[in-house]
Amino acid sequence: MSTITALKLSNAKRPANLPPIVVRRNKLATKLWDQIQLAQSQAAGQHFQPTRLRTVRDAETGLNKTIQVPRRIKPWWWSSDTGQVCVSVRYGSKVLELARGKAAIEVSDAQDLIRTLEAVKAAVIAGELDAQIQAASGALRSGFKK
Repeated sequence: MSTITALKLSNAKRPANLPPIVVRRNKLATKLWDQIQLAQSQAAGQHFQPTRLRTVRDAETGLNKTIQVPRRIKPWWWSSDTGQVCVSVRYGSKVLELARGKAAIEVSDAQDLIRTLEAVKAAVIAGELDAQIQAASGALRSGFKK
């Protein structure tokens, strides 16, 4: 019993769920991780194909089984008319406006693209884009209301 008494005990409780903005931040950070991995694999000349689990019914036995299927990731970057690579940050189908009237970031090459995506991910985790995420989330939710 002396081991337990040596520990600092507390009556703290684990929260039932995370605040909505933290859930949205984590969702966007996960999508940014996918984009970083896609950019790194393209820079290395490799193919990045993440998978997800899907439950399907087996035609022969009639039992459900879980299989891995490839997940399609569309790159958030493109080449502009000036030859620069532009990248926009998306939350669902909405493009986030990073500054007033500006929704894209110009980068020079693939390595700069990776650094930029990592910087945006750090900004998302730090909460710097919470207002933009909240606005995009509201716009997406309003499309589902009747």
